[in-house]
Amino acid sequence: MIRRHATGFRVLLMALDAVLGVAILVLASYWRFGDDWAVIWRDVITIPEVFLAAYALTWVLALTLNGLYRPRARWSLLREAIDVIRATLTMAVVTFSVLFLFKLPDVSRLFLLIFFPAQAIVTIATRAALRAAFEHIRGLGYNVRHVLVLGAGVRGQAFAHKLEGHRELGLRITGFLDDNPEIRLANGWEVLGGVDQLERVLHDRIVDEVVVCLPFAQWDLIDAITRLCEEEGKIVRIPMDVLDRAVAVGRLEDLDGTPVFSIVSGPDRALALLVKRLFDVAATVLGSIVFSPVLIGIALAIRLQDGSPVLFRQVRVGLHGRQFEVVKFRTMEVGAHDKLAELAQQNEIKGPAFKVTNDPRITPVGRWLRRTSLDELPQLWNVLRGEMSLVGPRPPLPAEVEGYDLWHRRRLSMKPGMTGLWQVRDRREPDFDRWVASDLEYIDRWSLWLDLKILLRTIPAAIEGR
Repeated sequence: MIRRHATGFRVLLMALDAVLGVAILVLASYWRFGDDWAVIWRDVITIPEVFLAAYALTWVLALTLNGLYRPRARWSLLREAIDVIRATLTMAVVTFSVLFLFKLPDVSRLFLLIFFPAQAIVTIATRAALRAAFEHIRGLGYNVRHVLVLGAGVRGQAFAHKLEGHRELGLRITGFLDDNPEIRLANGWEVLGGVDQLERVLHDRIVDEVVVCLPFAQWDLIDAITRLCEEEGKIVRIPMDVLDRAVAVGRLEDLDGTPVFSIVSGPDRALALLVKRLFDVAATVLGSIVFSPVLIGIALAIRLQDGSPVLFRQVRVGLHGRQFEVVKFRTMEVGAHDKLAELAQQNEIKGPAFKVTNDPRITPVGRWLRRTSLDELPQLWNVLRGEMSLVGPRPPLPAEVEGYDLWHRRRLSMKPGMTGLWQVRDRREPDFDRWVASDLEYIDRWSLWLDLKILLRTIPAAIEGR
């Protein structure tokens, strides 16, 4: 599986294989020897617990050596089964060698005939079940990533068919760019414009990844394409059957036997990103419980002093241009948006954002909420829904994104957050470019430890009104 979509599960899969290996060993022993299986094993091995741990590690190593944890873009059940059988035979050879070298008492041949086939069958079944589960979940539309293909010729369409043929990847073709507008496409796909329209399409459509399948005559464009995609934080995939030179720092991956050169910009440590998401969910649930009295109190204060509505909803732009409705406590008078034009000349921000220190539209309760940042608490709902994270770049308005320079757009390559580096360090900075520079610094330096440090700095910053 292409690495970004697989490595998050590699360690979990290793742990699962280790646990299942030990479980099968214990169950096979119980089936063969009955309730006395532990006693019988102690007669063979002095410390069976150490043996079980060593076996689990050796089993995972055997699977690793046979490529069962390699990043690959397709789980071919037949190939997986062959690799598992080879790993099982390796384990059988290692086991018999240990028994012979250490001159251990004879182990029941019937036990070995039961154990090794059972090990292979359960491992193959586990991978088949995981493959079916991923395919089902992503087939429902969850965690779908949108792919733009440059080049709608035979090579581009074949690669697109291969991607969409593996629904467990969660990759969907959003369209093609090709300089031949009359080219015929299958599957309801469409040509969104010429290759020179790449920047426009990246801005108008949700695009997570770009696949380059251009004919050789257009490969003089590849450097400009990869630079543009890197500026915008997009992953670039290049099938190696058309790659005749290195274009940037990247890595070689595999899609159903087709080597793919991948250029990744921004955080791509899928396991750490998975942990970040799990932390977001756990902290959001806990935070909702802890802050529930505060949430109720603020809602009552707004309702009693300013009336309804208590909540304010607004469309914002999230990961790679995905729009969603952010939720906050209402801090301005009803109809405040209609008065925005009157205050445009008072904007204190240099760039595509808006801020006025003494905004007359803010209510008394709202002024206090903004100073303490408590108006942001309802966004815990957006975090729980997966539209935001606890830490990340702030989600901009669609109108602000329209005014972005090219390099600004890379801040959209990471999920937006309730707090971020610039909020705790440069919130009073009037230069929008400095805001973006802080966001890009966060994206480039991102780690779980950095998230934790920002969260810890957010608490005193909110209390002190910074």
